[in-house]
Amino acid sequence: MFSFFKKKEPLAEEETLTPQEDYHDIKSIADYFHIETGITFDTQMSILKSKVTSFCKQRYIYSFSSLLQDVKSDTHLKQELIDYLTTNETYFYREFKQIEELVNLVKKSHGSVKILCAPSATGEEVYSIAIALLEAGISSSSFHILGIDINSDAISKARNGIYGERNVRNLTPEIISKYFNVDDRKYSLKQSVKLLVSFQVTNIFDNSFKNIGKFDFIFCRNMLIYFDKETKLKAKGILESLRKNDQHDVFFGHADLF
Repeated sequence: MFSFFKKKEPLAEEETLTPQEDYHDIKSIADYFHIETGITFDTQMSILKSKVTSFCKQRYIYSFSSLLQDVKSDTHLKQELIDYLTTNETYFYREFKQIEELVNLVKKSHGSVKILCAPSATGEEVYSIAIALLEAGISSSSFHILGIDINSDAISKARNGIYGERNVRNLTPEIISKYFNVDDRKYSLKQSVKLLVSFQVTNIFDNSFKNIGKFDFIFCRNMLIYFDKETKLKAKGILESLRKNDQHDVFFGHADLF
């Protein structure tokens, strides 16, 4: 009775304010990411779509077009997207034969050498090179290693230098005891090793990258696998331009085929 006097219930606020979701055109994101980083997802578009959709929903971004607009104007969001889409699984003494080759070349060098490691991921390869050089009897004052990566989270972890059992599984107990502090299955690099390296967040395709300097030796393993052929050749040319000595080849990974 008298129901016509009752006020209509207002629509829930989220029903009136939440925009329509549109997570369909992943190609626009893939193209942008390729231009900015060189990384291609041509064979993994469904995985990319799933990951970017999750990225958007976590940040209340309701469409790929909005994300694309936002990352072009927000450098912090752009870095978050790069960190979210790049992986950094690695471990100490990976593909050690190449590191041994580097050690032999450094032994033959005169004076102090600069070594570039790109990408550095979470630091295992950079620190592996430092430890291998020290184990070969090379003075800590004879080298410095710069690790670079596009992923800021990875660089932060590299600077901390704290690893789990899986990361150090290739190292002998003697090396672990010599170069790490171990506490509750956490392996923290000693400060004496961390002082021999530095890390920097950078993109080799940025115009400013050419200002990074010249290096005696360059490691670039397992980065080119994410590029198409044209981008691989471009990256190869950029890295080779950083060599002090044109006779020294860049150390590429076995999977980095041209």
